[in-house]
Amino acid sequence: MTTGSSYVRAALGSLPGRARGAALPDGAATRQAVVVDREHLAAYDRVCGFRLGDVLPATYPHVLAFPLAMRLMTTPGFPLPLVGLVHVANRITVRRPVGAASPLDLAVRAVDLRDHPRGRQFDLVVSASVDGVPVWESVSTYLRITRPSPGTTTPPPVADASFPSNAVWRVPAGVGGAYAAVSGDRNPIHTSALGARLFGFPRPIAHGMWTKARALAALEGRLPEAYTVEVAFKQPVPLPARVRFQAAREGDGWRFALTSRRPHLTGSVTVG
Repeated sequence: MTTGSSYVRAALGSLPGRARGAALPDGAATRQAVVVDREHLAAYDRVCGFRLGDVLPATYPHVLAFPLAMRLMTTPGFPLPLVGLVHVANRITVRRPVGAASPLDLAVRAVDLRDHPRGRQFDLVVSASVDGVPVWESVSTYLRITRPSPGTTTPPPVADASFPSNAVWRVPAGVGGAYAAVSGDRNPIHTSALGARLFGFPRPIAHGMWTKARALAALEGRLPEAYTVEVAFKQPVPLPARVRFQAAREGDGWRFALTSRRPHLTGSVTVG
């Protein structure tokens, strides 16, 4: 099943009256011996700003596992509809560099369905192994908003003066479609003006995982061989956009942010 047909299935599954389970599925969606397509990897590198190479970017296995994630989240009885889920956070652990020639065994499972002040959320855990040895893991937190946000407001953020390294990025309108093509994530809020407006956005927005990948590409060559990179997705990046990337050393790792008049992403890299 293609990811495009998965979104059709997800839309149908969100119609009123669709039966939903009370718990997340127990099992995992798996795929064995996934071989990297070098042309696809090169296209992904170009879209996200990575240098072309034989080592997988930290965010690339997330793309390889995306069809499995879609399959799991659109299974009959999944407790939350896929349409309308908000990706609020992602943590990736790179246990060692993963070469593009290494076939990967992938597993995706959904865990920890829980309440949130604005609705319900759960974690999607993705693991990758080579010859039975774990080499990579990702934890994505998804939120289904069912209640309005609290009435408190905060002033718009400004660039953090404690960050010594700054860059201004011009994010073109075509990033949504380009990343959809390499990631398989064809959610219309990223690729269609009409689709974005249906979900309350005046224009298409960048994929959260593209912003994370782009931030890591900006740190390429300065990251350790084994590390954990964790981000919180704040406000979406409307396309096109002009955003500020900021990064600073913190011990052996990094902290970084993507902002404009408001925060879009905050993150950290820790060693080990």
